[in-house]
Amino acid sequence: MKSLLAVLTVLAVIVGLWYAACVPMNIHGVLVAAERGGAVVEPADGAARRGMSGVSLALKNRFAVPETWAQERPRLPAPHQVAIELWDTTVMKKITSKRSLVYHGWVTLSATLLGFGIGTVLGVLLAVGIVHSRVMDMSVMPWAIVSQTIPIIALAPMIIVVLYSIGVQGILPKAIISAYLSFFPVVVGMVKGLRSP
Repeated sequence: MKSLLAVLTVLAVIVGLWYAACVPMNIHGVLVAAERGGAVVEPADGAARRGMSGVSLALKNRFAVPETWAQERPRLPAPHQVAIELWDTTVMKKITSKRSLVYHGWVTLSATLLGFGIGTVLGVLLAVGIVHSRVMDMSVMPWAIVSQTIPIIALAPMIIVVLYSIGVQGILPKAIISAYLSFFPVVVGMVKGLRSP
């Protein structure tokens, strides 16, 4: 029960900070809309407002603070706006709709699963070869280890650009990146497993 209370406390603090951050992030847009609607905004000059911080604008225009949490197209949406959008795009939309998060989740998951399958097959084949051939163990295993020293954030754009230049696009480049991430743990795990008594 103590851990549940701690988790709920941390979540409440995060949500509170999120609501607090919405005010300075969204106040500029709210004040522009309020000024167009005829409200008196301080400072009245738009150029002066652009140079001010969101916190000082919120302190001078307290009437606009509640609107920062209900703005139609905010810079930082409030937690309740995110929850409503998640509900709309997961439950209220058809799964086949391009506006559905379930549809986009499947697109991502399909590339990941294909890459995991490719990485698993290559990892198992490589591990069997490493276990049964001393030459392969001495020559391939160091290269497999070295391949993991290259950060994926540097490698992924190169893979996509090179494959696009030869006409390969769509799900395959993402699957290759996923296979690259998954093959090494499979190789190491299979080699350990096959060598254990």
